[in-house]
Amino acid sequence: MADQSVPPLIRPTMYAVRTYRAIAVLWVRSSLTYPVSFWLLTLGGLLTNGLDFVGIWFMFHRIDVLGGFGLREVGLLYSATSVAIGVGDLLIGSVEQLGQKIRSGQLDAMMTKPVPLLVQVCADQFQLRRLGRISQAVIVFAWAAPVVEWSPARVLVAVMMLVAGGAIFFALFVGFSAIQFWTTDASEFANAFTYGGDTLNQYPMTVFPKELVKSLTYVLPLAFVNWYPCLFLLGRSDPYGAPDWIRFASPVAAAALLLVMSLVWRAGVRHYRSTGS
Repeated sequence: MADQSVPPLIRPTMYAVRTYRAIAVLWVRSSLTYPVSFWLLTLGGLLTNGLDFVGIWFMFHRIDVLGGFGLREVGLLYSATSVAIGVGDLLIGSVEQLGQKIRSGQLDAMMTKPVPLLVQVCADQFQLRRLGRISQAVIVFAWAAPVVEWSPARVLVAVMMLVAGGAIFFALFVGFSAIQFWTTDASEFANAFTYGGDTLNQYPMTVFPKELVKSLTYVLPLAFVNWYPCLFLLGRSDPYGAPDWIRFASPVAAAALLLVMSLVWRAGVRHYRSTGS
């Protein structure tokens, strides 16, 4: 029986969240059946992703600044995008396997169940060990945080940055994975925009051409994951002359991208008929 105190428009969302949680819990219990393996894989993820920042650290043994930014400032950019993609990868990273589910016929079975298809695809094979990546990014963020002169406004923008950044990567994972409804295998193409975008965001935008920065602002809004909010946190104006208000526009960019990518997903589902279509 649905809770009559909950507005009708909210009930489908609550049902989707509860269903996602139930599926994810099943996979977590399964992974914890072998606790040694789970913790080794989690630690391995933490150390492996830590090598990315070690490379940046070594680079600063040769240089003092990169694109006008010091090591801790770059660490702030790096950790913000790493937390964002880490959360997205943890919650819905399984959507990348959509093509495999189509080829195996598993997607057909999912579509017969009274559960939203996207919830099933995202929660399937939920891997809690991906927390290792997020933990590594949080450690770097804590190390870089003293470079910011913190105030209530900056704390609010930092929280907004992490939430909106996660939502942006959420949209990218879903939208580009949905292309597999037409191609059946475009995971590498999707990775170019998700993990490739994460790699771009690890560095100051000042090291890239102005045209690329504009495309990452107005076409594929990856610059809103960390670049513009971090400019506010660091008390800087945009070197390319963007207006100051754009530093607070990450939620707007995330909402717009979520809308577009949700339409792509719905178009893909409507296009799909069955395995082989």
